[in-house]
Amino acid sequence: MKVFVTIRALTKGIEEREVKFDPVLGAPRMVEDSAFISTYYYGNEWHHNREDAVVRAEQMRLAKIASLRKQIAKLEALSFEEGT
Repeated sequence: MKVFVTIRALTKGIEEREVKFDPVLGAPRMVEDSAFISTYYYGNEWHHNREDAVVRAEQMRLAKIASLRKQIAKLEALSFEEGT
């Protein structure tokens, strides 16, 4: 089955992968990558359609931007003056 993988969306983009769904694996939202041995995608790391993958990638992008803004604010507030 073809799915869209978002686990590396911020570095490699949304990847279209061929996967196997094996109910024996025990997790209904877990699939195995057909091209790579022992490579599994869980939960919201993969999506049945590109539209859902784009929504997830956008959420990831916005979360990363927010995280970087927090880091920048901390660095801007940092001071190496004596007594601080």
